[in-house]
Amino acid sequence: MSDGKKMTSSRRHQLKSLVLSIGASWIEQEKKDLVVAKAAYIAENCPAPELSGDQAALMEFCKKLHQAIDKVDEARYDAEAKVKKTDAEIEDLKLKVVDLAGVKKPALKKVRMSADAMLKALLGGQHKVTMDLRSNLKQVKKEVKEETVDAGDWRKNIEDKADRKKMFETS
Repeated sequence: MSDGKKMTSSRRHQLKSLVLSIGASWIEQEKKDLVVAKAAYIAENCPAPELSGDQAALMEFCKKLHQAIDKVDEARYDAEAKVKKTDAEIEDLKLKVVDLAGVKKPALKKVRMSADAMLKALLGGQHKVTMDLRSNLKQVKKEVKEETVDAGDWRKNIEDKADRKKMFETS
């Protein structure tokens, strides 16, 4: 639609209600047609039984009914088995399609959050332990060693190394 021709809300509601009423009438007509088709099918395929006979005729009629029921049950069972088999094949094919396409892992987002904030978000009010891991670390001071190498006096270096050796032997 162009910018100048917009539909008013009352017109839109009127058209919507008209479409809904037409759809409702179609649904009612389909229901009536279904009832008529069902009645016609039953009249065609299931004639009214003639029960005006002796006991032997009625017994024979019951046997025929039971045989017909058994045939229908077998057909229903076969149809159910076929449907289950095709459903299993469909699931298998879906799994194969997923395997072929591969699962795309979404890119992980970098979250700037402390451990305390994560636990508080996960556990809510139950979070009582603080996870300040840096406070538990041991403080280590770096020793700066200044060794001046005197190329001329090698005996002094040997004496210094001997002192170190004594230091390790005593401890």
